[in-house]
Amino acid sequence: MVAKTTIVRYATAFFLVCCFVFSGKQVFAQRDAVPTDPEIISQGEQLFNEYQCNTCHKVDSKLVGPALAGVYDRRDLEWIYSWVKNSQALIASGDPQATALYNEFNQLVMAPYDLEDEQILSILAYVRDVEENPPMPEVAATGDGAAAGGDGSGIPSSYLNIIVAALVVVLILILVVLVIIIGVLKKYLQDKEGLDEADKDVVNEKFSFSAFVKSPTVIGIITFLVIALAAKNVIDGLYTIGVQQGYQPEQPIAFSHKIHAGEYEIACQYCHTGVEIGKSANIPSVNICMNCHSSIKTDSPEIQKLYAAQESGKPIEWVRIHNLPDLAYFNHSQHVKVGGIECQTCHGEIQEMEVVKQHAPLTMGWCIDCHRNTSLNTQGNGYYDKLVELHNKTSGTPMNVEDIGGLECAKCHY
Repeated sequence: MVAKTTIVRYATAFFLVCCFVFSGKQVFAQRDAVPTDPEIISQGEQLFNEYQCNTCHKVDSKLVGPALAGVYDRRDLEWIYSWVKNSQALIASGDPQATALYNEFNQLVMAPYDLEDEQILSILAYVRDVEENPPMPEVAATGDGAAAGGDGSGIPSSYLNIIVAALVVVLILILVVLVIIIGVLKKYLQDKEGLDEADKDVVNEKFSFSAFVKSPTVIGIITFLVIALAAKNVIDGLYTIGVQQGYQPEQPIAFSHKIHAGEYEIACQYCHTGVEIGKSANIPSVNICMNCHSSIKTDSPEIQKLYAAQESGKPIEWVRIHNLPDLAYFNHSQHVKVGGIECQTCHGEIQEMEVVKQHAPLTMGWCIDCHRNTSLNTQGNGYYDKLVELHNKTSGTPMNVEDIGGLECAKCHY
């Protein structure tokens, strides 16, 4: 009887080990099916960004949807293909995994994507690469003289404040010492015998604040300062005519960039669809908002305004903030897509703004300074090879926008 029980135990243990090993092989086989070829990973990254997957998903943590790391270990590849292509059909079929995932994330609807299996697999290859080779956190450079939090001048701003405060203290101490010296010398001269009357009058003369203020020198200095300050204010006022820096109007719907672009890290291109393909960045239409808000915060009074606009068929009358005069031409795609300029360069830390305001002056001088100081990224672009070669023959500095005609009048005034 004992031997029989022992045999049963060993058999059970052997069965469990086999199940564990088999399941482990299945997991690793699933992961091994995801390519590691750099070219496929690059294609996957391009698709991941093109289809705005980062709007709802992160690799390493939850966002609007689940974290993507290890998804090929948790789900069968065929299931993943079906989910990406039409998640609602999979849920409607009664699939338990799809239903559980749908309920876990507040029944948010994932849009269907017209992608081939190979394309989805390339996205998974990109996810695996990010998971296994996470990007290194950015560290502020200190070796080139720019301390963390500094502006690249070599001395952090906090140190400059300490230096200025120390200089003020030193000047105050020097002033105190001078007053003491003057007092000692005055007392010495008062006790000294043999001074004539004129010298005694000078030594015993008392300071009169009223006489000091009424003196021609003081009146002249004050008059000059008043005129100079008034002239400066007039000149500054003339230079700022038409400049709306700091303009922050109230919008018809309270939209927070801090929540959308900051907290949820929704890419600017998801809403401003023209920023990489045309002159204008485009104001998002109601249907773009409804991609998410058909399921998210549906009871919010501000979201109800979206529903009202959708039902009426009338566009939302957003108040334009950034305006250029009609005589100036600006192309978003040329700067963002070709030049690689970040949105924050012109619009400020937009991801931290509850209500958007105009960050930069957007003046002609501001644009020209940028063209003079911005170096071109010519790596991997054969169009610039000959230009760079000619530039390097006559200059030892990097090629800027100015060097390729960025200051020509016709570039902006057509």
